[in-house]
Amino acid sequence: MQALNNDSVERLCTAFASLNSEQDVRDFLEDLCTIKEILDMASRLDAALLLESGKSYTEVSDTLSTSSATISRVNKALHYGTGGYKAVIEHLKGTDTPQTTREKHR
Repeated sequence: MQALNNDSVERLCTAFASLNSEQDVRDFLEDLCTIKEILDMASRLDAALLLESGKSYTEVSDTLSTSSATISRVNKALHYGTGGYKAVIEHLKGTDTPQTTREKHR
């Protein structure tokens, strides 16, 4: 995407890539984003994980209380995007699913 090809975005990507631990990423996200922005991004990733596992839009919406517009956007990126979701999902295989993650935090 042309709008993302600039020095500022390059610097942001380099900043994320330079972080050495989950705690470093968490700290950077908390400084960089609002709580809502972080939660929205986390919810999109959860939606991608659920869609990739074969869940329907309704099941994803019921599980995450996410709008169908957001789920549709995630699904479009998952299937026709740059492969970012697929790379992360492959990396996360074997970790908790969104349902079990939510259960742990209750």
